[in-house]
Amino acid sequence: MKAVVYKGPREVVVQEVPDPRIEEPADAVVRITTTNICGSDLHMYEGRSAVESGKVLGHENMGIVEEVGPAVRRVKVGDRVSVPFNIACGTCRNCEQGWTSFCLRTNPTEGVDGAAYGYANMGPYDGGQAEYLRVPHADFNLLELPPGGEHENDFTMLSDIFPTGWHGTVLAGMQPGDSVAVFGAGPVGLMAAHSAVLRGASRVFVVDKEPDRLALAERIGATPVDFGAGDPVEQIAELTGGAGTDCGVEAVGYQAHDPSGQEHPELVLDNLVKVVRATGGIGVVGVYVPQDPEAATEQAKQGRIGFDYGTFFTKGQHMGTGQCPVKRYNRQLRDLIIAGRATPSFLVSHELGLEQAPEGYERFDRREDGWTKVLLHPGRAA
Repeated sequence: MKAVVYKGPREVVVQEVPDPRIEEPADAVVRITTTNICGSDLHMYEGRSAVESGKVLGHENMGIVEEVGPAVRRVKVGDRVSVPFNIACGTCRNCEQGWTSFCLRTNPTEGVDGAAYGYANMGPYDGGQAEYLRVPHADFNLLELPPGGEHENDFTMLSDIFPTGWHGTVLAGMQPGDSVAVFGAGPVGLMAAHSAVLRGASRVFVVDKEPDRLALAERIGATPVDFGAGDPVEQIAELTGGAGTDCGVEAVGYQAHDPSGQEHPELVLDNLVKVVRATGGIGVVGVYVPQDPEAATEQAKQGRIGFDYGTFFTKGQHMGTGQCPVKRYNRQLRDLIIAGRATPSFLVSHELGLEQAPEGYERFDRREDGWTKVLLHPGRAA
């Protein structure tokens, strides 16, 4: 089959790789209809991770079940499914408590709980930027979707970024009526803003500097804040009469940078500590890593981010972090899409054939104007 394969920094190719097969009785093989380029894929693409050359990329996947193992009982050949990026066993202590993002059994990497498709340090699993994908523990992991092609571009967000954005608001402790500051208007940040609106936020501020992303934030009812035009904390303070916000979401991660492009890995955390009121919450769904050899500071190279913890403590704030347990939310979010309440496809800018993946990576990585979310459709022309 054809698949998108990582070769080295800023180099991905589409090439022939072995077809996936049933390896364990509980496996399924899914024919991919839509797979997305995620903002977190860019960490690998830019050479800022430990991903190995030859890795098939892609953790945002959906498609049609083509084959099932003898132990699969619920999922059937022909089912249309969303594939959560978490690969979970369903029976370990963390899975039983709903923390499928920290499964204790599926990742053999020492010191890492939780597995995912096509991602650095997340286990030996191929990704789904390909024609087919092997899904372990299929009955537990796969989410069934209505048959046909309706809502394809909405449902494809259920594998990661829509639940992750929602998770950011949950980690922040958001309640109906709260004001929310979302830092980062990439796909996850925009999904966090969309989720905050759906969950009844009174006001949502979205901080970024890219005009196309800020325009999308305004389109869904959020207030755009351009940090290239001035200190975002001061801008939000002015817009809130000095009160700040009730909570905030960090959707940027360890490559945070100032308007000039210089990296400051603590920048967004510091800004959120300043902008969120005393006793408010901060949800961190931007990616941070234990080691980053290309980081801007010696401490950050070791994963040590020196944010303003003293003020964080003094203000009595709380913080939640970590990868999203997709299964905790995806069924409800699917039903919000079906009901017409949620429309996460608003951020889709480009739909490409699989062969065009290298171009999609390059242009998305450059943050070219208008390239806000790229979908790949294996087996379909651009």
